[in-house]
Formats: sequence, structure tokens, C-alpha cells
Amino acid sequence: MLPQDMLALGTKRSAIRELFEYGKMRKAVVGEDKVYDFSLGNPSIPAPKEVDEAVKELVEKQDSVLLHGYSSAQGDANVRKTIADHINKLHGTNISADNIYMTCGAAASLCISLRALLLKDEEVILFAPFFPEYIVFTEGQGGKVKIVPPRADFQPDLELFEKAIGQNTKAVIINSPNNPSGVVYSEDTIKAIADIMNKKSKELGKELFLITDEPYRELVYDDIKVPYVTKYYKNTIVCYSYSKSLSLPGERIGYIVVPDEVTDSKNVYACICGAGRALGYVCAPTLFQQVVAKCVDCVSDISAYKKNRDLLYNGLTELGYECVRPDGAFYLFVKTLEEDSESFCERAKEYDLLLVAGDGFACPGYMRISYCVDEKTIVNSMPAFKALAESYKK
Repeated sequence: MLPQDMLALGTKRSAIRELFEYGKMRKAVVGEDKVYDFSLGNPSIPAPKEVDEAVKELVEKQDSVLLHGYSSAQGDANVRKTIADHINKLHGTNISADNIYMTCGAAASLCISLRALLLKDEEVILFAPFFPEYIVFTEGQGGKVKIVPPRADFQPDLELFEKAIGQNTKAVIINSPNNPSGVVYSEDTIKAIADIMNKKSKELGKELFLITDEPYRELVYDDIKVPYVTKYYKNTIVCYSYSKSLSLPGERIGYIVVPDEVTDSKNVYACICGAGRALGYVCAPTLFQQVVAKCVDCVSDISAYKKNRDLLYNGLTELGYECVRPDGAFYLFVKTLEEDSESFCERAKEYDLLLVAGDGFACPGYMRISYCVDEKTIVNSMPAFKALAESYKK
């Protein structure tokens, strides 16, 4: 007998991946330029030139055995110190190498953190809309999910949040800039979340942890600031990835921060190390640990994303689609033209528009559009979006 939950996960991809695979098949039939694939959040801009230069320098000048060998389980000490110093410079924090655990990207960071914190059947609160794999990650580590519906502007509903916290609550996950809405949680929102969690911690007589998932931190537009959450709530665990900031999704490199301010921080960090060991996430890719350390001050040129956002947002709203204007990430979360968003996205396929239904993000009636694509894909897709909208008027 095999575990049925693992069998279910392994025999059916996520809805996003299924749509991406459908897009590849469809392109083979009608042509690459005739399919408008907005499914996957796969960076479309190149990594900064400093990344390629760092790879070349490391390969040419470093000892090959050391470069491709194991690092310490939690990551190379010099790399961790470089990252800690960078965080401190940006945010005025007091992070050290001993607060950082290098990981294989944000997914590993989240799974390790959840495994480190959760006892069986403890609850993790999620603010809708959220990345669908949060449910998989939480349940995979023995936890249960409780979902807080959003406000109309996709900022968290704080009244519902406070009501959701109970004796079984262990952690809250936030993601800002948000996938799928592109919304950035304001400083007032972060302060309010912290105040509620402090209040409920005292009421319940237990520690509540705030896990902040930050792969999109640098992808913000119009001088918007993203608060560094450890400065607002002491029991914060930071999960970070270089997948988006350096356009390195395939290299699987990121880190976890466990600040000294966390209650019993040394043991929490030890649990992070233990969870990494139990899950097999030790010694993140050695070469790219060294690369990100050399490129710690670099960010991909996101001007193309901003241009795409403006093109798509302006084009769709002119056609009558409704959307909260995103301040970050590279997604639009758009109201569908019928209540059944899955039905809407199926109809969109008739126009070779590949759009992700909002149901998986816990927001039926919406669709996610990933605009990390070529500009011409957006421009050429507008007649299809227009035709799709007109089909609902007939």
C-alpha cells in the first residue's frame, strides 16, 4: 500500500504546471507566437551580468574540488556572513552568520521552517490570495491550514485574522509583494498584524510565529517600500530566494533567517538545522552559494516588468476588466467575467490565452496573469482579450 496523499500529488501536477504543459503542446500545433502563455511565474529577464561574471571567475580561479564539493550543512560560513552584513546594511538589523541557513530556494525554506515549527495538526494561517503550494507544504509537514479571506484591495482582513487565531494556531505565512495579486502589505498592515499576534500570544500563553515568504522583495515599482518584518514582530522567520531578484529560478538558492529576537532562538535555529537534515535539504548548491555572495548587492533590471505591468493593466482596464493595480511582483489578479473562474479560463483557451483560475489561490472569481513574458506577447494578446470579453456580451 502506498501513501495516497503522495500518490495524488505525484499523479497530478499543480493547475499552474498543467496549464504550462498544455501551452507547450498547443504551441507545437499552432505556433509559438500564437499562444499567449501567462501561466508560469518564470522570470523573463536575464540575470545581471555580474552573475555570469561571478560564475566565470569562480570556475576559472577557484579550486574545483572546493567549488563543487560540500559546504557545511547550513551553508558556507563566509557566504552566510556576507548575506547577514548585506541585510544589516539594508535594514538596520543585527543579523549574523549564525542566524542564516542556506537553502535550495524558497520552497525548501518554507518546508524546512514549517517542519521545524509545527507539531502534528497545529494550524498555519494563510491570507488569501496565496500561492497554492502553501497548502501542500503545510500539510506535508503535518500541519493544517486556516484561510483568512481578503478585503477587496487584497490587503489582509485584520478583523477576520484576529478571529482566526486559536489555541491550535502555531504560525502565520505572509507573502509581500504577493503572488498572485502583486499587492505590497503596507507598514500599517504589518504593524497591525504584529499587534494582533502579540495580543493573541499573551491571551493564549504561547508563541506564535510569523513566516514571511520573500522571493519578490526587490520586485517593486514606483518607489514602494517593503517593510522588513523582523523589525515589527520578534518571532519572525524570513524565507528568501534569489529566483526572482537575480532571475535564477533554476539554480534553487535561498536562505532562512532566524533572528536572535525570536524566543528561544538558538533552539529554533537548531530545529531549522534538524528539519533541513530530516528533509534532506543540507548543503545548498555550493557554486551558487558563492555566486550570490559575490552578487549580494545586485538586482535584475526590472524595468521591463514595470513596462509590462503598465501595458497589461492599462490595456485590460480599457477593455473593461477589473483589477487592483499591483505595486510589485509580476502578476495581475483580475476579476473574471463570470463567477466560475475555472470555466472562464477554459473559455480563454479557445482564444489561446493561458490564464490561471483564482480558485487555487483561494479566490474564486479571479484569474492570475503572469506578465514576466516578452512585451510582444502582451501587445499581441490584446485582440484575444478583447474577443474573449466580447464573447460574454453575445
